[in-house]
Amino acid sequence: MRLIGLDPGLRNTGWGVIEVQDNRIRHVGDGVVKTDGELPLAQRLAQLHTALVQVIAQFRPDEAAVEETFVNKNPSSTLKLGQARGVALAVPALAGLMVAHYAPNLVKKTVVGSGHAAKEQIQMMVRVLLGHHAIQEADAADALAVAICHAHHRGTAEQISRRIIRAISAAPVHEAKP
Repeated sequence: MRLIGLDPGLRNTGWGVIEVQDNRIRHVGDGVVKTDGELPLAQRLAQLHTALVQVIAQFRPDEAAVEETFVNKNPSSTLKLGQARGVALAVPALAGLMVAHYAPNLVKKTVVGSGHAAKEQIQMMVRVLLGHHAIQEADAADALAVAICHAHHRGTAEQISRRIIRAISAAPVHEAKP
């Protein structure tokens, strides 16, 4: 199963691709999409869209996970971040992928063990989990953390679904009497 994690931002959107097989996670690729701050908002969102379409076409993930927006004190910044997140949600969805989303604290807790971990702790743990690959930027490490979080929670959800299906299949069927 190939998963892409996205850490949306208008200036920098991190992306990270991993492959998951059983309990093993393998690093496939990572990077950061940077938009031109001199351009109007619509063109920056278009840049983000085009770059993410290319990343998905290149790496062909099976599913996507996007970090939820962190609300800033500045309403204008929060709105712009939300628009970038909208692009990050729409691109994989338009490519036919299932898209999950996770709160920043859940991503940190899943990867580091603490919901209030610092960026440096996340980067270090992502490197450890992925075999000490050289991850160039913090935004890419954050995106890989989102993908790892999805791999962990996706597996748990699959196990629960299998158990429910088994329980339903094993339950006796009572036919309604006319």
